[in-house]
Amino acid sequence: MNIGEITLRRASADDLAAINRVIEAAIMGWQLPERVKRLSLPAYRYAVHDLENLVVGEAAERGIVAVAAWEPAGPVDAPAGMQALLLHGLYVLPPCQGSGLGSRLLVAAERRAREGGFDGLLVKAQAEAAGFFAARGMVRLAVENPRRDYARRYWKRV
Repeated sequence: MNIGEITLRRASADDLAAINRVIEAAIMGWQLPERVKRLSLPAYRYAVHDLENLVVGEAAERGIVAVAAWEPAGPVDAPAGMQALLLHGLYVLPPCQGSGLGSRLLVAAERRAREGGFDGLLVKAQAEAAGFFAARGMVRLAVENPRRDYARRYWKRV
């Protein structure tokens, strides 16, 4: 789908309703039981206190069509001795998926990690998104402690 020119920018309070609509549409497309998606959706909604960690992709004709969310990762999640920026959300409206917008947001997260003095970018990927991150140079981290480690953690040194 041709979505036209996309501007990446920091989110504002006025964007929250649109951000949460994008996230809901993206989550409803995941390969999970409907009940699981419906019950987990409230945990994915963002509020004003999250704004400093949100970037949106905005199309002139469609408004906000994508969202990326990041924050410093805890030391338990990052590779040993590394400081990581955790990309904990990358959401693109389903009709806009495959347009390269997710890749642009990933590059923005990598840039933020570098500018913030982090060693790398960490992602905890959904099963169907794992290939996306691997294809963009992220390396899957080994599960060292099954009770603690997320199964699909991806890492890229920046």
